[in-house]
Amino acid sequence: MTQDNSSQDKAAGQNGGGDLFNTAAGWVLFAAGLGLGLSILSGKYFHGDDPQRPEKLGYVIEGAVEEGVAPAEMSMAEALNTMPAADLIAAGEKAFAKCQTCHTVDAGGANGIGPNLAGVMGGPVAAKAGFAYSADLKALGGNWDWDRMNDWLKSPKGFVAGTKMSFNGLGKVEDRAAIAMYLNSKGANLPVPTFVADAAAGAAPAEGEAAAPAADAAEAPAAEPAAATE
Repeated sequence: MTQDNSSQDKAAGQNGGGDLFNTAAGWVLFAAGLGLGLSILSGKYFHGDDPQRPEKLGYVIEGAVEEGVAPAEMSMAEALNTMPAADLIAAGEKAFAKCQTCHTVDAGGANGIGPNLAGVMGGPVAAKAGFAYSADLKALGGNWDWDRMNDWLKSPKGFVAGTKMSFNGLGKVEDRAAIAMYLNSKGANLPVPTFVADAAAGAAPAEGEAAAPAADAAEAPAAEPAAATE
């Protein structure tokens, strides 16, 4: 009789422990479910899953730039006028060091992996004697002016998809302007474009000053075209 009571007590203890575990597990699952439900409800209420810019901003900070919007790059003309020509040429000569593996730049220099670049600015595209240019570059035609050289140095393959040139390009317009100016000093002397700031160029006429009539502008003689560089 004593043995039976002991066995019953032991079984009851085991069942009690199992019930306690099940109760604790149930509360844990309940708490997890409650937390998930509250998270979903709060997201729906506060639109956390649909982040949109409100139609009317509470506070506007003047001069602040939106994230993800990069500032506009300066033009080639502006970059060419950021410093005295001699200083820009010196900067271009230093930057050109990375190009010397493939190119020579002095007059009479030999072609290498890339063509000799003496007189390239203002000269015809893909015209250096003895160098095998890609068909796409030869098809481009025209002359190397400042804007074309800027686009080429920024991304050769972006400018001419089929080019053989493996150079990835220069990300900064200041570096591109410096190298173009240095190349221009090597037997080209292409006129450097002037730069006028947008604020000055787009300034409104002073009060009381009338704008020129459209008819007068239409009757003005057309400017003579610039001579092509040979």
